[in-house]
Amino acid sequence: MLSHNFEMMILHKFITCDAEKCTGCRICELACSEVKENLYNPRKSRIRVVTLGLVINTALVCRFCEKPTCVRCCPRGALRQSEENGVVFVDEMKCDGCGWCLGACEFGALTFHVDKKTVIACDLCEGDLECIKACPFNALELVTSNILAQRARYAVTKSLFKGRS
Repeated sequence: MLSHNFEMMILHKFITCDAEKCTGCRICELACSEVKENLYNPRKSRIRVVTLGLVINTALVCRFCEKPTCVRCCPRGALRQSEENGVVFVDEMKCDGCGWCLGACEFGALTFHVDKKTVIACDLCEGDLECIKACPFNALELVTSNILAQRARYAVTKSLFKGRS
């Protein structure tokens, strides 16, 4: 029988981006802001595209960590994590925009809503992920950490045998 923590880790899904496919078009940001804010404004999106160097683009979004530092460090108790799916929710009534959680997030996935002066985070849109559907290059995908680990093992194994017949 699996322990409760292990079961939760398997079930937590999050959005990941394949940097080899991402062009930095930011359509995912527009789709997110349209769904969440009813307007096209990437500054109000829960997903962020970042460019590393001149040619690498990737999208960052909440990874729903098993023990999120953003939740633990909030001095107002404005962030909580769902036990069901790991989604981090922000209570806008408690959040004063201090930014402690922004600095605590290892992935830089939380963002600040410029009008509300509160933190915002991806909530997986109840499974109807417009950011993923809108990506013209299929760079975004909903995965678990187990899927990513399996892909990493495959890539390492493949590279070890590259050039061998």
